[in-house]
Amino acid sequence: MTRLWSVWYGLVMAGGLGFGLIGERRPFGNDMLAHPLVVYFAAVAVGLLILRIVLARPVPEVIPERVLVAGCLSGAATFLVGNFISVHMMGGPMPQ
Repeated sequence: MTRLWSVWYGLVMAGGLGFGLIGERRPFGNDMLAHPLVVYFAAVAVGLLILRIVLARPVPEVIPERVLVAGCLSGAATFLVGNFISVHMMGGPMPQ
């Protein structure tokens, strides 16, 4: 079980960092629902739905709610870290 939790944490944190790195470029448009953080959490939700369908069990039976929430919070934190790196250490957003 803890191996699956580690995979969960690793994937949401890697995804958060990746979306944070491209966040200032606004690759999905300038609409509020196209903000990279919103798209990131939509991708996490789709991933959890796919996990639910593949395992044919409710997700909280496989990954407890506390671990799910902690993963989402750590993913949001790494999104902010990626956004910081993109803006302050890589010279800001790329010109459009």
